[in-house]
Amino acid sequence: MAFLKRSVLINKPTKEVFAAATDFSNSPEIMATVVEAKPITDGPVRKGYQFKEVREIRGRKAASIIEVTEYEPNESYAVRSDQHGIDLRYHYTFVETAEGTRVEFIGELDTKGLRNTLMKPLIKMIIKKEDADHLDKMKAWLEKNPS
Repeated sequence: MAFLKRSVLINKPTKEVFAAATDFSNSPEIMATVVEAKPITDGPVRKGYQFKEVREIRGRKAASIIEVTEYEPNESYAVRSDQHGIDLRYHYTFVETAEGTRVEFIGELDTKGLRNTLMKPLIKMIIKKEDADHLDKMKAWLEKNPS
């Protein structure tokens, strides 16, 4: 079930926005707590592609493996991180408009185990604080950089 939903209009062509969003080395520019993203899988981004993401949260670094679970070039993609009983999925859709590209985002969270189930409201709050504005950061970053 979705706990995060956002949409943003970026004044850039869809192909450029999609390419920047799926170049995960850009993650530190787009997501406030991400300090590093390195590929695990060789070759181009596609379904099954994996990368290691490192975040710095309250002065501590935490790494996770992110897998691309859906990939339709210039249209949509989804990623998933499933570790320590926390299953986090982010879905992105890209729609070309007369003004640029509308990016729609949905975040879903499932938990496993009693502890995580009880902590789910807190986990959601932390994730919202970290990632709720990442589309705004992506918009600002893309629009300030020339094509």
